[in-house]
Amino acid sequence: MKQVFHGAALALTLLLGPVGCKKDPPPTPPSAATPAEAIAQTPERPASAAVAAKIDRQAWNRRAAALNLPLFRIADDQPADLSQAIAVLWRSEVYGGYRNWNELELQEADTRIVADLAANPSPSAGEAGPDASADAPRKSAVLRELNQSRPTLLLTDLSADATRTDGTIEMIRHVLKAANVVEKLYARQGGVLDLAAQATAADVASAQIVYRNQGPWCEAPQTEKDPDCHALADKPKKISGLYPADVQADPKFCETLAARPDGKQLMAPFSVVQYSRAGPLTAVPYHVAWAADMAEVATELNAAAQALTDPKEQAFRTYLRAAAKAFVSGDWPAADEAWAKMTVDNSRFYLRIGPDETYHEPCSQKAGFHVSFARIDQASRKWQQMLDPVKNQMEVALATAAGPPYVARKVSFHLPDFIEIILNAGDSRSPFGATIGQSLPNWGAVASEGRGRTVAMVNVGSDPDSRTTIAGQVASLFCAETFALFTTDPEPQRMSTVLHEAAHNLGPAHEYAVNGKKDGEAFGGPLAATLEELKAQTAAMYLADWLAAKGLISDTDRTQAHISDLAWAMGHIANGMHDAQGKPKPYSQLAAIQFGTLLKSTVVQWRPEAKAQNGTDTGCFAVDSAKMPVAVAGLMKEVAGIKSRGDKAAALALRVEFVEAEGPWATLRQTIRERWLRAAKASYVYAVRGL
Repeated sequence: MKQVFHGAALALTLLLGPVGCKKDPPPTPPSAATPAEAIAQTPERPASAAVAAKIDRQAWNRRAAALNLPLFRIADDQPADLSQAIAVLWRSEVYGGYRNWNELELQEADTRIVADLAANPSPSAGEAGPDASADAPRKSAVLRELNQSRPTLLLTDLSADATRTDGTIEMIRHVLKAANVVEKLYARQGGVLDLAAQATAADVASAQIVYRNQGPWCEAPQTEKDPDCHALADKPKKISGLYPADVQADPKFCETLAARPDGKQLMAPFSVVQYSRAGPLTAVPYHVAWAADMAEVATELNAAAQALTDPKEQAFRTYLRAAAKAFVSGDWPAADEAWAKMTVDNSRFYLRIGPDETYHEPCSQKAGFHVSFARIDQASRKWQQMLDPVKNQMEVALATAAGPPYVARKVSFHLPDFIEIILNAGDSRSPFGATIGQSLPNWGAVASEGRGRTVAMVNVGSDPDSRTTIAGQVASLFCAETFALFTTDPEPQRMSTVLHEAAHNLGPAHEYAVNGKKDGEAFGGPLAATLEELKAQTAAMYLADWLAAKGLISDTDRTQAHISDLAWAMGHIANGMHDAQGKPKPYSQLAAIQFGTLLKSTVVQWRPEAKAQNGTDTGCFAVDSAKMPVAVAGLMKEVAGIKSRGDKAAALALRVEFVEAEGPWATLRQTIRERWLRAAKASYVYAVRGL
């Protein structure tokens, strides 16, 4: 389970040594223009020396993305060596691969981007002149999709590791190679592997969409339901690679499969539903269905373990080998056991590689392949030292709120480690929204016995550009006295993330069963996902009050965290309640239920005639912080009780009232959406120096 920061889409950049040290690239499919092809689209290129000394980096980076050039400008000046100012984006081979660019290529690309900006204030998608073709509406919609994002850099410097003699750099290279194959596996799951190469090099904006969205379908809030918005001219429908295409013709195929006598086997998380040679549907384990790719990942993980000779990294080596074995045997529980033993005390790195979350697929049952690779940030010790002694008391608090039949249990999960992301791939590389916290695994003994591992991604959403943007968004919706309680300091949100992720291990969680049914069976996959995230996010607010009552945090800390949580909720509400296929968005729906409940209880009030903090928008939200604890406790009791009893009717009633019903709250959600989406979402790119 995870918590998502919206306003972020993910990409990855690498600086693989000196740019001038050219390396042969992997074969480039048509979906990504090579440097020569991209540059050739501009017949006249003024010399770089003629370019102004200062560059508008945000405009430059957004135009590079629109032109599908795998580049990110990290400096706004023009150094003699452009490799100091421009990072080269890494891409898996599914979307064109990555390679180094030499200095001449960087100069020509820089000149092309600056010239294109001067000639076309709006992205041109590489097209010369106005497009009057039948395909023009689609291309225009694609550009609107791209315009809703802004590239934002997270930089990792590994230069200190380059001096080590313990194989650290070689280990990282093998992990990146494994990530390359994981993206292929995720493309198989999404049914996009054969589509990725179809976006032509000439239609560069569409090719960028295919890479960023890991598929040709539009994902941005204002274009995801636009019938013209598609990266491919023939606009193929979204068909999952996890179930036969003919089965998916039934709009209720998820329910149909689950209701079969063998439904539990068919919907098992680590399998693909396929027709057997004899004809009937059967569940084929991932390691059997995609054996060659799985073996390739295993090879790279074993090589990473072999390369890393640091005696202090034994726990990491053990996990690398256990994960490698799981990729060829399907023994994910054994990999979880090794993974759960990694801590801030026994490794400098964090890695999770394999199938985990289910939000990506239509039935919310099948685990998606991903990579989250990071360095450990020792700042997490502060929260671990505070919360470790009281985590079983927190379990009792949530059990009391839940009521029978749930009974408090002894929990021994790791409190959140803080990590700084190096790489996200596969299901972790979302087109919009970066994971800021995650608690895993979701299945097996490690999960059910409360021994899971939880992390908070501290370098997501804390960069200056993101903080400035969110302040403007919040100022358009909060009244002045409430905005005064808001801070762009990441610490309150960090505390909320810690508590949210801890709460996934507390109370009736993913593995809890009532009347013999776990939550996926009791509520259905999408509703179960929404309820678990609603429980965790409500618990983040509830436990902040609980900690304040015990004197472990200040009232100011608690209030700032609550206001930050409301801002987080508005960001998700702005994304809409359903995706283009009609599938519920768990975070958006939990945010609507939580914010709507607080509005109903008058903790949050809408003042239609008052000016928002920004002084221009009329109508704003005011928060009565003194009323917050009672209202949050009431919602905690309601949500935890629903999960404790397996009360699907009560869960559906919540969804109807706060998500589906027309009325004042639905109208206010549209106001939130309109104001929040004025700002482009951050599109995170990752630069790694020192490889």
